[in-house]
Amino acid sequence: MIEVGAGHGANFPYYPASVEQVVAVEPEGYLRQQAERAATLAPVLITILDGLADELPGEDVSYDAGVAALVLCTVRDQGRALAELFRVIKPGGELRFYEHVIAQKPLPARLQRLVDATFWPRVFGVCHPIRNTGAAIEQAGFVPERCERFIFSPAPLVPLPYILGVARRPN
Repeated sequence: MIEVGAGHGANFPYYPASVEQVVAVEPEGYLRQQAERAATLAPVLITILDGLADELPGEDVSYDAGVAALVLCTVRDQGRALAELFRVIKPGGELRFYEHVIAQKPLPARLQRLVDATFWPRVFGVCHPIRNTGAAIEQAGFVPERCERFIFSPAPLVPLPYILGVARRPN
């Protein structure tokens, strides 16, 4: 399994014992160090690598599954990152994702575009909350199996729409 943008390793404790190994890719040095510490406590073997989502390590079709959690909003080229995930995930393999996305209603979407154009990416690590990540996952060739949309407020008065789901690379 490959996890893109592993950050400080927040997902590591949640990998089930059925996962043999995780390759976690993280480009930022400080976060990568934190991930290395978190990996020592994980229930599965985790290898941390320096790398970018648009140039993933691994041969074509070399991973059973991929994980993208709150990272596809920060990559420079979302289509390229998803193309790389598609390249490295085996046919029939899963992409599991948890991402915030552009709102479906016009007023919240307009507000998201305003904050994206002004301060949001500068304050929140180049995050762009205006992406239609669900559609981008499909455009990359993945077939959605489950996709739940919901609103979550990580800070008071900042309700953000999210998607959580599983998409599969066709055989």
